[in-house]
Amino acid sequence: MEHETCTCRHKKTPRGDEFQADLQKRLNRAIGQLGGVKTMLDENRYCGDVLLQLSAAERAVHRVSELILENHLHTCVVEQVREGNDEVVDEAMDLIRKFGSR
Repeated sequence: MEHETCTCRHKKTPRGDEFQADLQKRLNRAIGQLGGVKTMLDENRYCGDVLLQLSAAERAVHRVSELILENHLHTCVVEQVREGNDEVVDEAMDLIRKFGSR
């Protein structure tokens, strides 16, 4: 049996403790909102109320994405460009396109 290797990459520059804590807080809030949606569905709550709660969860996740994208541009992309890897700009543009199409 062949072992699969992880193809994930890691940041060269770690995220700061305060930034990491903020991301975790925001994600936990979104997870809590989704848990609330699940409960609302289990309780057969009004569709409009469920949709409002889903919208709040989506906004929370979207904000985390914005923060990570901004951090990515300021750290990973800048570092790669300084090292002479201009191809990272194409990757960043792909991420921005995918992120913007939501």
